[in-house]
Amino acid sequence: MVKRLDLVLFWHMHQPDYRDAATGEFLLPWVYLHALKDYSDMAAHFERHPTMRAVVNFVPVLTRQVDDYLAQFASGEFRDPLLRALAIEDPSMLCARDRAQVLDLCFRANPRTMIEPFAGFSRLAELHRRCTSDGVDLTDYLSGHYLTDLVTWYHLAWTGETLRQEQPLLRRLLAQGAGYGLHERRALLSLVGRELERVLPRWKALAERGQVELSTTPDCHPLAPLMFDFGVARQTQPCAELPRAAAYPDGAARFAAHVDRAFIEHEARFGVPPTGTWPAEGALSPSVIDALAARGSRWAASGEAVLMNSLRLGAVEVPDRAAALYQPYRMEGVAGLQLFFRDDRLSDLIGFDYSRRHSGEAAAQFVSELEAIAASWTGDVPPVVSVMLDGENAWEHFPYNGHYFLDELYRRLSSHPVIRPTTFEALIARDVAAEPLPALCAGSWVYGDLATWIGAPEKNRAWDLLVDARAAYLQVVATLPEAQRSEATRRLSICEGSDWFWWFGDYNPQQTIASFDSLFRLHLTRLYESLGLPAPGSLSERIHGESTGGEAEGGGAMRRSSAG
Repeated sequence: MVKRLDLVLFWHMHQPDYRDAATGEFLLPWVYLHALKDYSDMAAHFERHPTMRAVVNFVPVLTRQVDDYLAQFASGEFRDPLLRALAIEDPSMLCARDRAQVLDLCFRANPRTMIEPFAGFSRLAELHRRCTSDGVDLTDYLSGHYLTDLVTWYHLAWTGETLRQEQPLLRRLLAQGAGYGLHERRALLSLVGRELERVLPRWKALAERGQVELSTTPDCHPLAPLMFDFGVARQTQPCAELPRAAAYPDGAARFAAHVDRAFIEHEARFGVPPTGTWPAEGALSPSVIDALAARGSRWAASGEAVLMNSLRLGAVEVPDRAAALYQPYRMEGVAGLQLFFRDDRLSDLIGFDYSRRHSGEAAAQFVSELEAIAASWTGDVPPVVSVMLDGENAWEHFPYNGHYFLDELYRRLSSHPVIRPTTFEALIARDVAAEPLPALCAGSWVYGDLATWIGAPEKNRAWDLLVDARAAYLQVVATLPEAQRSEATRRLSICEGSDWFWWFGDYNPQQTIASFDSLFRLHLTRLYESLGLPAPGSLSERIHGESTGGEAEGGGAMRRSSAG
C-alpha cells in the first residue's frame, strides 16, 4: 500500500494598526508595502500552481488598513509620508516632517536582499552612511531629488518578484537607476494603487475555486488567554511576576467582541464565514477554546509545545513525538471544534533557515523531510503535518523575495505521489479522526508559554497602563453618545493587540522597541481622548528605558519573523 501524508501549509498575514486614530495618518508603512510585495507575490504562486492547497489567514485589523489605503488612492489625499513623497510634484516642497520620515523609513529593509542587489539603491545608502558618520544633519543637507530617488528605490525594492517579471514599468525603472521625475514616480504610484486594489480579491478568487482556505484571527489580534486571566501565565512559568490586577477587566466580553467582529468582517469581505481560527500568537487556553467554539469555529491551531505541555498536564504518556503531533485533537466537553498543532522544526526551517540555502536545495530538503515522516509512519490513517508560519516577514531574507524557493516547493508538493497538500477545512470534511485531549495548558506558539507577552517588568507595565485605560472606559462609556462610544471601543480594540507587548524586552532592537513603545502609548492617549478624559501623565513616559517625553508620534518598526 502506498503511504500518504496530509500536509497543511498555513500562512499568517498580520500587521497591527499603524494609524494615529485622531488624524488617520499612517505612522508606519508596513501594511501597503507587504501588500505590494508579499500578499501579491504569495497569491501569484498559487495562481501558477492550481493544484496546490493551503490555509491563508488574514487578520481584520490588517485588511481594514488595506481598505484605508485604497480610499487614499481613490481620493488622491495620502495620509502616509512615503506615498506623499512619491506623489509630490516638486520635491523641494517636502515638509520637514516628511523628509525626516523618508530618511527614517527608507533604509528599513534587509541590506543583503533588498538594498545591496541594486546599484542605485546602494549608492544612496552609502551616501547616507557617510553623511551620518560625519554627523551631517541629513534632513536639511540632502536634496529633494535625493529623497525622491530614495523613496522610489524603496518602493522598487518592496515590489514582489512576480510583479518585477510581469511589469515593464518596473524593469524600466530598475534599469534607469536614478533621476526619477514626476512622470516615473506617478506611474509607480499608480501601479502600487492597482496592486492594492486587486490583492484581496485575488485571495477571494483563490478561495472560491478551492485552492486556499481563508481563516481569521480575532479582530485586533488580542493575546487571548490573558484576556481571561493573567494567572494562566503561571501554568508554564510558576514564578512569573504579573501585573497589578489579577485579570483584565471584563476580558471575556472583550475577547468575544474581537471574535464576533472577525467573523462578521470575514464573511462580509470573502462571502462565507471562516471555518477556523488562528488565535493571535497561537495562544490557547480552555476559555479561549470555549469562546471560539461558541462562535462556530470548527478548528483552532497552536504550537507544538502547547500540545506537549497539555499532554503532560493531562498525564498522557508521549512515547513518540510524531505519533502525538501528526494528528488532530478535540477537547473533551467541547463539541464541534478540532485542534491542530504546528511542527515547530519544519515551520522554522522555512522561517529561519532556508533563506541561507539554494532555493532548489531547500525545497528538495523540505520534501525529503516529509517523505521521511510518511515512510516511518505506522498509524492506521495518514499523518497530518501542519507547517504554520508568518506569510510576510520571512521572504525579505530570501533572495528574490523567496520567489524561486516557493515556486520549486509548490511544484514538488503539488505533483508528489505521497504528499497531499490540503486544508484544515478539507480534513474536517473528510471526517479525519481526532484524538481526545484531556487537558489544555495555556500557552502560545513561542516555547509553549506566554512569557513573550507578560511577566517582565516592562510587559507588566504595559498591561497596567491598558488595565487602567480599560477601567476608565468602563466608567464612562455608557454615558457617551453612540458615535463616540463606537469610536472609543474601536480605539480600545487597537490597544488590546498582542504586538505592543511582544516588543518590550532587551532581546529586540532598541529602535524597534522605541517605535512600538511610542505607538502603543499614542493609541492609549487617543483612547482617553475619545472618552473625553485627560490622558495620564504616565503616557508621556517611555515604558522601555529612560523617558525623554513627547515622542509618541513617530518612529518606525522593523518587522518580526514569526508565526504570530
